Amino acid sequence: MVTEFRLPELGEDIESGDVISVLVSVGDVITQDQPVMEIETDKATIEVPAPVCGVVKSIHVKAGQTIKVGQLLMSIEESTDEKEKKAIEDTKVKIKEEETRNKEEKQEITEPKTKKEEPKFKPKREEREEEWIGKKQIEAEEEERKRESAENRIPKEREGEVVEFSRKPKAVVGSEAPRELAPAAPSVRRLARELGIDINEVPGSGPGGRISEDDVKNYVRYVITRGMESKPETHPIPTPTIPTLPDFTKWGEIEREPMTNVRRKTVESVGFAWMAIPHVTQHDKADVTGLEELRKSFGKKVEEAGGKLTVTSILLKVVASALKVFPKFNASVDTASNEIIYKKYYHIRVAVDTERGLLIPVIRDVDKKNIIELSVELAQVSEKARNRKLTVEEMKGGTFTISNLGSIGGTYFSPIIYWPEVAVLGISRSKVEPVFADGQFKPRLMLPLSLSYDHRVIDGADGARFLRWIAEAIEQPFRLILEG
Repeated sequence: MVTEFRLPELGEDIESGDVISVLVSVGDVITQDQPVMEIETDKATIEVPAPVCGVVKSIHVKAGQTIKVGQLLMSIEESTDEKEKKAIEDTKVKIKEEETRNKEEKQEITEPKTKKEEPKFKPKREEREEEWIGKKQIEAEEEERKRESAENRIPKEREGEVVEFSRKPKAVVGSEAPRELAPAAPSVRRLARELGIDINEVPGSGPGGRISEDDVKNYVRYVITRGMESKPETHPIPTPTIPTLPDFTKWGEIEREPMTNVRRKTVESVGFAWMAIPHVTQHDKADVTGLEELRKSFGKKVEEAGGKLTVTSILLKVVASALKVFPKFNASVDTASNEIIYKKYYHIRVAVDTERGLLIPVIRDVDKKNIIELSVELAQVSEKARNRKLTVEEMKGGTFTISNLGSIGGTYFSPIIYWPEVAVLGISRSKVEPVFADGQFKPRLMLPLSLSYDHRVIDGADGARFLRWIAEAIEQPFRLILEG
């Protein structure tokens, strides 16, 4: 019997994905739940398992192709032949043996770990580029025609009518008062339309009430803050739309490359967060001289458990305790109902730098785990992120985010809040500095901390207290037991 294997439901709001690689070939004997292909969505890379045991008779998709839920992927013949059944059983045994061998290798931490090479997918750049450029040219031409038509269209009943610059037209005797015309450039009108805002409602700050792009953006922030519009998730992507780009080829050679699903999702989410959340960033330093000594002392014990004792894994525990002391930082803003939602669970995101971009897996129930457990789990999810093994669910449900750039460098930065959270903690590289204490300067290892928070929920004084609490908890670990 031949089974037609179609792309199953991948998760909430996911309707399609790009095929990264097909892991089997025609004629291969496969087992149930064996991964047969890798698909990249706008949220994660997913392994698609086989629904049945059998022999692959035909494959209907290829690497680089965009596929939709329900689309036919391959045909699998469930075998009744005794030889093929034996081959399937042998395959199952080999898979189990390989899984057992992998587990044993992970436990033997003294032996160097070999990293399995993932199949790399290189899209046909020429085909993807031509398709992308053609689509963008059509959209740009259509938008330009609409804009010119809107600007040149003057209703007959308004010809000869005098309109004052204050946007209050003079009344016309015997006719209905015409609609107000806001003084704004075509690019500003276009921005207002794409953000779903009536340009006539935006107060202008320029001469004679002229409206600028900044006026439109400020009005959007005001609307979201006051809850006058629908919920933020129903808004179009509120990233500022720049007028049509110039032809860069006039000045030199260029190269175009389509965005990956991860990069496109980053553009959307970061753009929305920056527009929707009034960010404030505060900085502080923590003396981690003593912490670094403890980290080196207990590092080997954590390695024996399969993890790595890092500043990030320690800060996971510190932040979870701080969120209990300062519940405002573990909340979300519901502008539709004018309410603050306080969460009683502590799921913390950790930003992981990968070749495909920034991924943010979630460590769940951080308050219920010790630092060894957190170190092991952090190492596991970081490895999964880099090897394209994260699932969609592993990146959902976070209440706070930590982003550590210390391994790269830098002193301070302004991290962007991951909506619908209200705060994010940034960590930079620690540095030995002279600190004045007990009447003299002493060399101390100082860790820069950067906290961005939603000013609608959190006041500056609360932000300073929260960041200072974290710094003091790092410097005096007993505070975690005393207050956390």
